[in-house]
Amino acid sequence: MFRAALLSLALLSPLPAAADSLRVATWNVELARRGPGLLLRDILGGDPQVEAVAQVVAKVAPDILLLTGVDWDFHGAALAALAQRFAEAGIDYPHRYAPRPNTGLATGLDMDGDGYLGDGSDAQGFGRFAGDGGMALLSRFPIGADPRDFSDLLWRDLPGATLPHQDGAPFPSEEAQAVQRLSSSGHWDVPVILPSGREIRTWAFHATPPVFDGPEDRNGLRNRDEAAFWLRYLDGALGDRPEAPFVLMGDANLDPLDGDGLPDAMEALLSHPRLQDPRPASEGGAVAAEAQGGVNAGHRGDPALDTADWDDDGPGNLRVDYILPSSEWQVLDAGVFWPAPGARDADLLSSEGTAASRHRLVWADLALPD
Repeated sequence: MFRAALLSLALLSPLPAAADSLRVATWNVELARRGPGLLLRDILGGDPQVEAVAQVVAKVAPDILLLTGVDWDFHGAALAALAQRFAEAGIDYPHRYAPRPNTGLATGLDMDGDGYLGDGSDAQGFGRFAGDGGMALLSRFPIGADPRDFSDLLWRDLPGATLPHQDGAPFPSEEAQAVQRLSSSGHWDVPVILPSGREIRTWAFHATPPVFDGPEDRNGLRNRDEAAFWLRYLDGALGDRPEAPFVLMGDANLDPLDGDGLPDAMEALLSHPRLQDPRPASEGGAVAAEAQGGVNAGHRGDPALDTADWDDDGPGNLRVDYILPSSEWQVLDAGVFWPAPGARDADLLSSEGTAASRHRLVWADLALPD
């Protein structure tokens, strides 16, 4: 309870001003619609989900915010409108980065082996249209030169990649594996310039769920390798070994202890000597797991660390969204925005807890030594 109280107090006020301190956050806002242009329509029309998202973002007020599960469009109209709504709610993000994601990027091939062409599963990353449920990085501080977008890296070109096979043959086909990208949405390394002039790097990704496939475990293997990408990047296997202070964040769609998936790559990231795990927590996550029961009762992980509130006759509540700062950072505080029912700001989540998203915003306050 004391930990939860500290988290609540931290959310009530912005991070104290310091040249090299900041609040970072990641959130799968589930702002994916069923067709192009519909998200922009909803933002401009005052959609209740959009309003709930804006109020939570303004309450937490991160300096750098990674949104996953948000529709992309070529001219950035939806993102610009969403940023304007955030500004109206009280937090301004003049700097944004959102290149085209792999979601909905057509291949012309049968990528899931179902014998049909042209559905969402045949895109580079699942999507009913180009940009369906993509990613966006928003920042109060300027974005530096030469961000790195690894989203076109072929899965087979990742060192140590494990691609799916069925009956001894590449699944779904050799032709499909020859064009299959690793990233279901994207892998980015984006520089951000702090007020002191110091550059930090933000590493962002959103992995595919490790389910909705067959015995070949295509999605499970891809999910693991999307996390393993960062292990290869850290160790210099994809080019120069990154040295600048960085923060890895995003939706890994993988709990290290519970649910489906192959957790070894996620476990390796959480214990990597160049990374820290602040273990963001909430009182609401613990309360929800106990109240909802179901599969949650058999979970091994600490429910206070959960970041997604899923069906309790399905995967249940899991920790799938992460902020992992590099070892250079001092972690001042961290949390998951999941107030318990009746607590301060709980109304922002609604009585069911899903007014904005089934995921919860994860945040961390970080500082760099002089």
